[in-house]
Amino acid sequence: MLDADIVAALEEQVCRAAAAIGIDPATVEPAVRRSDFADYQADLAMGLAKRLGKPPRDIAAALIATGELDDLCAEVAVAGPGFLNLTLADGALSERLIAAARDDRLGVPNHDPTHRVVVDYSAPNVAKEMHVGHLRSTVIGDAIVRLLDFLGHEVIPQNHVGDWGTPFGMLIEQLIEDGEQATAERLSVGELGSFYQRANERFTSDPDFAERARRRVVALQAGDEETLRRWQLLVDASERYFSRVYDDLEVRLTPEDLAPESRYNPALPQVVRDLESLGLAVESEGALCVYPEGSTGRDDRPLPLIVRKRDGGYGYATTDLAAVRHRTDDLDADWLIYVVGAPQAQHLAMVFQASREAGWLGDDVRVDHTAFGSVLGDNGKMLKTRSGKPIRLADLLDEAVQRARTLIEEKDPDLPADEREQLARAVGIGAVKYADLSSDRLKDYTFAWDRMLSLQGNTAPYLQYAHTRIRSVLRRAGAEEVLPPADVIHVADPAERALALQLLGFGATLDQAAELLQPHRICTYLFDLASTFTTFYEACPVLKAGSAELVASRLTLCALTGRTLAAGLALLGIRAPARM
Repeated sequence: MLDADIVAALEEQVCRAAAAIGIDPATVEPAVRRSDFADYQADLAMGLAKRLGKPPRDIAAALIATGELDDLCAEVAVAGPGFLNLTLADGALSERLIAAARDDRLGVPNHDPTHRVVVDYSAPNVAKEMHVGHLRSTVIGDAIVRLLDFLGHEVIPQNHVGDWGTPFGMLIEQLIEDGEQATAERLSVGELGSFYQRANERFTSDPDFAERARRRVVALQAGDEETLRRWQLLVDASERYFSRVYDDLEVRLTPEDLAPESRYNPALPQVVRDLESLGLAVESEGALCVYPEGSTGRDDRPLPLIVRKRDGGYGYATTDLAAVRHRTDDLDADWLIYVVGAPQAQHLAMVFQASREAGWLGDDVRVDHTAFGSVLGDNGKMLKTRSGKPIRLADLLDEAVQRARTLIEEKDPDLPADEREQLARAVGIGAVKYADLSSDRLKDYTFAWDRMLSLQGNTAPYLQYAHTRIRSVLRRAGAEEVLPPADVIHVADPAERALALQLLGFGATLDQAAELLQPHRICTYLFDLASTFTTFYEACPVLKAGSAELVASRLTLCALTGRTLAAGLALLGIRAPARM
């Protein structure tokens, strides 16, 4: 298969030119980028100047003289202090566009090498509502899973659900008081918030209830059969609720991806024993602690990672260490990705460092904390209800669909009810997800309904509408689904050429988004692609282009744009409707 990624092809040829003048290609980074002065620009000569002791312009001229770039480029020129300005040959563009149009993967190859990747994301708590705070981890994690899977990696989603710890004493006691089956049924449909609130209020106001709850925690940790049965009721009911939310959000997480805290309980004593035997765990004020190298507080004193509490119990740190060990030893992963909020940066850094010192994270294992900021309201503070409580995620999604439904009814009141409902879900849920994914994940973003549902600007509805407009053009050409690509794609018009170059950047965009774990790069690319297509469509008649050959060429550009928009949106977990 011909790699349609023109940047990769240019970088390969720049490396060949370097080899032709005696430079080991493995020691250079060609750094080919789009340019305002040509199609692309390479700055290799700048980096070689010091090594070769020659002016960059002389090196650039020598690279051109090798002729290695002539296959792809119609013109190569030295610019500025030593840049290579690369203008592609029309035939090279056409050949790669046709290859992309004929390929199910749009010319995007699998990564080489591929990895076995664990992605830890979402992680709600049993018997607690999923709220807007869970949106970012779930949506960003799902996009990363989809992207890495598309690029050929073996991806193992892990939903590290909180299903263990001291709160379960009060929750089980509240379950007993409210009635087991009736409570489980209510929890399954999402009535978790009020249940948790009642249990917490009883625990703080009723000493007898609090004492029973404490005894219940002891019974749970000791493996009491009845206590475990009731705990399992809470877990099962909560998981059914989580699955409903995931279905509404249209993410890939399933019950098979659950990796709850309780899974690691049997391994915790051995984790601590091994840390002790390695000399990493030491006693401090009755607790057993690990002091990972480089972890210090404001006073420059070493920070402890508590692996066994004074009462002999275990906390989150021990569970997280056991999870790392399981993922590298048992799942044989060589890349771990934690899609967890930025406030957990220090904790995770300490867990990762302790794991490396223990030998559970080898040098061959990549680990990333894929941090993210907060969702803000229009007041610049954390998005909450008017009463100050976190917004239930299920309610947020319902409102998104309802708002989209209202807009659709206003614009197309005659649309059949079933189509209207499907479109409302695609637009509403897509708008929420895209608003989250289109911003740099490290930054906070402001949640604004009007902006995210707009058909203008960098929004999901704008991209979805661009896709439907292309599908409309294809329908008028009598090609609803399948359009054989043209034999030659013309790029003589500047708008044609700009669209061609944008289309051939899809693979490089995905590579960069995967390497940096930044889904917003896909969003930026798709928005630029849709905007470039709009310019093309306004400047270049398609069905009335004139000759049959030119009509076929421009239809191929339309079809390839539509497929690329749909593929990019799918990687974000967003549907691309055929009609809007």
